[in-house]
Amino acid sequence: MPIKIPRGLPAYDTLTRENVFVMTSERAETQDIRPLKVAIANLMPTTIDTEIQLLRLLGNTPIQIDISLIRMSSHESHNAPEGHLEKFYVTSQEVLDRRFDGIIVTGAPVETLPFEEVDYWDELCSVFDWADKNVYSSLHICWGAQAGLYHRYGIPKRGLPKKLFGIFPAAINEDHIPLFRGFDDEFLAPQSRHTEIDRLKIAGHPDLTIRSATEEVGAFIVTAKDEREIYVTGHLEYDPFTLDREYKRDAARGEKISPPANYYPNNCPVFPPVVRWRSHAHLFFRNWIGEVYQGTPFNLDEL
Repeated sequence: MPIKIPRGLPAYDTLTRENVFVMTSERAETQDIRPLKVAIANLMPTTIDTEIQLLRLLGNTPIQIDISLIRMSSHESHNAPEGHLEKFYVTSQEVLDRRFDGIIVTGAPVETLPFEEVDYWDELCSVFDWADKNVYSSLHICWGAQAGLYHRYGIPKRGLPKKLFGIFPAAINEDHIPLFRGFDDEFLAPQSRHTEIDRLKIAGHPDLTIRSATEEVGAFIVTAKDEREIYVTGHLEYDPFTLDREYKRDAARGEKISPPANYYPNNCPVFPPVVRWRSHAHLFFRNWIGEVYQGTPFNLDEL
């Protein structure tokens, strides 16, 4: 089934070319079903790329999904195309009186800052508090996961001696949960971060469960509240060339950075990367949407 997005959103044409089933608002309104309502709080400077990555995965599920894009009004974006946010996004204040089946909170390039020094921190905390009472399931990605765990549970982040950058194996600690239906015992996932969350503090918290972790990656997937809160410290949503773009951008700035691990053939950036995480990314998002569909009430006022 399709995702419902505005016809003018740049992702529409990209996903249509990829044969991802998208639907305009006009067509969706003629169908006599209730689509899942999913909000995306997009904090990434790569605004359109992130939209496409997430919508591509959500569009590969069997459920019709009505997407709302949320921006932080307390932050001025310098990267989105002029007028894009005003045309396609709503502010967080505009959704505080609404309810959703799910919300995705993306990463953000602010991980080396203390949380309280991020200019939209208070606004993001209000989104977390609103979601606790008005959204059935919350999915947090990378810095969004760190921010959610810090705000809700006081779990701190800490700097890594070297950026975790590349494609790394992830192990499943507990495979009898719906999120991992169809997963192999070990799977691959992109990572791109300078910080990590304290694995021991998560393990010691009675309300949190580590579902996937390795020594190299640390805590990768954490859940809370009957798996309705999901924290993913990596980037399953990344497209084939996201890490390539990040590497070449940082190298062009003169930063000392190694090529992404386990990404280019022979670790040589002249070769195109080999995608080895796509199937599990689609499976993960499909499983999440399936659980939201099964668990959320038909009438969202009953949340």
